[in-house]
Amino acid sequence: MIPTRQLTDYLREQGLKLDRTELQIAVMTLQAVLDVEKPPVQRDLFRYQVPELSEDGACSLVEELADEPYDLSVWFGGETEAARSLLTNFNALVDSVNQKIGADWLGIYRRAGEGKDARLVKLAYQGLPSRAEFPLTEEFAAGSNNSRVGLTGWGVLIDDVAAWRAEGGGYYECDPKVKSEVCLPIVDEHDRVLGILDAESSQLGYFDASRQVWLAALAILLAAPFAAMPPLEKA
Repeated sequence: MIPTRQLTDYLREQGLKLDRTELQIAVMTLQAVLDVEKPPVQRDLFRYQVPELSEDGACSLVEELADEPYDLSVWFGGETEAARSLLTNFNALVDSVNQKIGADWLGIYRRAGEGKDARLVKLAYQGLPSRAEFPLTEEFAAGSNNSRVGLTGWGVLIDDVAAWRAEGGGYYECDPKVKSEVCLPIVDEHDRVLGILDAESSQLGYFDASRQVWLAALAILLAAPFAAMPPLEKA
């Protein structure tokens, strides 16, 4: 059971004005998803398609997929049963949350590496193929909410992507149809950023309080399994 104080602290730190009781119910619902025994997943948990990147790596070429899928197994020392169990749980959580909120895209990322090599690695998602890694550098964060949230630990809610960009907000475009976005940090008990989640919609102002509560619950619930994971290191 996640303490009520942890929920309250997360809402306060992220400036989210959500009903605490509704958040607690959402967290308990997702905890049940984690706890239940799951049948074997038929799809490949360790590999997914990604778009080609521009020559400078600054943006995705949305209509062009890379010849080779991204391989998560290199971060886990192979396709171990422990890694398969983690990815099964993470995919189940993403699937469950998106059944509640109906986002066009939803994904979770874990921090990997240190210093100039630090990055966010996408572990599970629903939606179109998208970039697998986001560098955690100030330079990249200038144009990427994922990287900015990964560096600062402060979430971002964008009701209108076009207006956000017009006002100078950084934005990494994976899908030109996206009109609204929520990006939240996943933090440990010492407020260290362990990863992020990102949700996108093709509708303006899509992420109202009823949807934000499920995203906040997911971010809070993922803190424990992310903290318990061994550091992601390429074999």
